[in-house]
Amino acid sequence: MPYLFTSESVSEGHPDKVADQISDALIDNFLAWDADSKVACETLVTTGQVILAGEVKSNTYLDVQKITRDVIRKIGYTKSEYMFEANSCGILSAIHEQSADINQGVDRQEKQQQGAGDQGMMFGYASSETTNYMPLALDLAHKILIELAALRRENKEISYLRPDAKSQVTIEYSDDHKPVRIDTIVVSTQHDDFASEVEMQNKIREDIISILIPRIKSMLPAETQSLFNDEIKYHINPTGKFVIGGPHGDTGLTGRKIIVDTYGGKGAHGGGAFSGKDPSKVDRSAAYATRHIAKNLVAAGVCSEILVQVSYAIGVKDPMGVYVNTYNTANVGLTDGEIAEKILEIFDLTPYGIETRLKLRNPIYSETAAYGHMGRNPETITKVFEAANGEKKSIEVELFTWEKLDYLEKVKAAFAL
Repeated sequence: MPYLFTSESVSEGHPDKVADQISDALIDNFLAWDADSKVACETLVTTGQVILAGEVKSNTYLDVQKITRDVIRKIGYTKSEYMFEANSCGILSAIHEQSADINQGVDRQEKQQQGAGDQGMMFGYASSETTNYMPLALDLAHKILIELAALRRENKEISYLRPDAKSQVTIEYSDDHKPVRIDTIVVSTQHDDFASEVEMQNKIREDIISILIPRIKSMLPAETQSLFNDEIKYHINPTGKFVIGGPHGDTGLTGRKIIVDTYGGKGAHGGGAFSGKDPSKVDRSAAYATRHIAKNLVAAGVCSEILVQVSYAIGVKDPMGVYVNTYNTANVGLTDGEIAEKILEIFDLTPYGIETRLKLRNPIYSETAAYGHMGRNPETITKVFEAANGEKKSIEVELFTWEKLDYLEKVKAAFAL
């Protein structure tokens, strides 16, 4: 019997994502000036206020006020009526030195012996249902908000948008797990005040359906475009007014959107957030590593869908084990347990091995903090950082290295494909 599956996304202006972006901007700045920095930084945002807290071991000093205000300004909180504005919000820093008890379990004289920064389990997932090997519902939910933010910044076709927004996409699947049609699209977007609430609701609904959705469709492959139909149920700002939003409407915290950040409810999640953590924290680095593994295995033809789990003990470099579920889609005549053994032969899953393979000791994290950490396009860019003393540094970095299909030949050779 056909079934429905739903995923959601939130915009860069959502309060939790504001917090994530501030935390990851701090990570980037620490790593830009001291690549060996150990950082766990949490952010809270609310009406007119930002609170920074966490633990740091680094040889650099940051102007956290300037970094925080720059992030808020870039997101678009630049007007006093938002009740949370880059130039005027208060910023309280309670960042302190990392615990020596934790640090002794991670740092080693030989970097190759580096232990995991925490215990826990991490999951990576990939599916052949989209060109970027992501679940379709989440991929569409992200694209809706990325394009909505582009319309907001253009300020031409739609001129009343504010930074906070959420989306949700429900897809009908056939018995053999193939997308059949889009059933429901939900978009809630913050907006300027209107003179008439009826005019407001009609205008926003019309603009989302007639301006935003066609822009989304135009960037999709024909197969995905065919899933759009005249029977889609649209819920546009279903509660009515959405003038009060962002950190003024709802307090935001780092790490509260872990399903949005990963696979939209597909596969599994180990529970650890990513933003605000340097790559010695396997919550982050091993989640990227398992996504890298899953994507390369699906792209190589080992299977059409896969979930990869890895687990660690704090201070221990080797993983406790690897678990694989191919959902009965494997094409290589091996059990999932045998596939897991081959993964350990192909990929170095020690914390140091992951950090070096994926180049994670670089300032690459601000770009991950909105619209998902997975399914993004790997690219090389130059980033400029300014120290507290005014010194500037340009660094060329590779973004989203875990999305690269650079292990295809190794995987094909290992599985005789």
